[in-house]
Amino acid sequence: MPSPYVRRRRLAVELRKIREERDMTADELARIVYQSRTKITRLETGAIRPDLAEIMDLLDRLGVTGPRYDKVVRLARDAAQKGWWDSFGDSMGARQRLYADLESGAATIRGYNQTGFPAVLQLPNFIKALVQLDEHQGLLDYRPDRMADARAHRQRRLLQPDGPSYETVLDECVVHRLAVPPALMADQLRHLIDVVTEEPRISIRLLLHNARVPGGLLPKSSFFLYTFAEPADPTMAVIDTVATDLVLTDRRAVARYTEHFNRLQEAALSKADSLAFLDQVADRLINEAGSEA
Repeated sequence: MPSPYVRRRRLAVELRKIREERDMTADELARIVYQSRTKITRLETGAIRPDLAEIMDLLDRLGVTGPRYDKVVRLARDAAQKGWWDSFGDSMGARQRLYADLESGAATIRGYNQTGFPAVLQLPNFIKALVQLDEHQGLLDYRPDRMADARAHRQRRLLQPDGPSYETVLDECVVHRLAVPPALMADQLRHLIDVVTEEPRISIRLLLHNARVPGGLLPKSSFFLYTFAEPADPTMAVIDTVATDLVLTDRRAVARYTEHFNRLQEAALSKADSLAFLDQVADRLINEAGSEA
């Protein structure tokens, strides 16, 4: 299914264009369609799921007809769809809901993981360890059991035959600095190796701590790039910050992050060398765990 979030963003652009072409303010449009200005603003920013009947009424009142009417109605219908993640509500966490939504319609996913492992490739026990670390930082905004179930859903989607291609550059510091038990880290590394070995569509390349990244400055945080099958769906960059995720669709901004990814990928180890490195680290961690027993 197409990503409802992506279609909401496209619908928002179309609705704003239609209003501006008629030289109307959001307040004026709100009066015409008997809605609040706040609701119009939220529709024009893609902040809410649209009601198809209300969108059709808006188009009728503004005299939109023909192919443009059909286009906007199709966007509204796609934008109003619910995905499996909606059944979880807020229990899986708002940030993970966004990623699940984008992944549902993605053709390709590329990412730079600077501070964590790819969520869609985490083992259940590894997720539990991450939750314990997260609890040290305050109250959780998700239910751990539901969050873990949601990540399992995301992994199944990724591994489906028609799933997206997935490329990630993993910073070496994550392997060494994340405070999970050595044996568990080794299990997680083995899992990454197994998945990448079995699935040609999935690639992990390791960026060593002493690797030089030529051609520009370093990225300031983890980020992810999404492309979609339909050309009209814009490529999106999602920037991971401490408090939220920033979604960018501006072409120049997305191009900068695409350049970042290309430079990081070029500086990282090859796929084969990355797997060999992770295998060596896993062996060392197992030996450490055995010596501590």
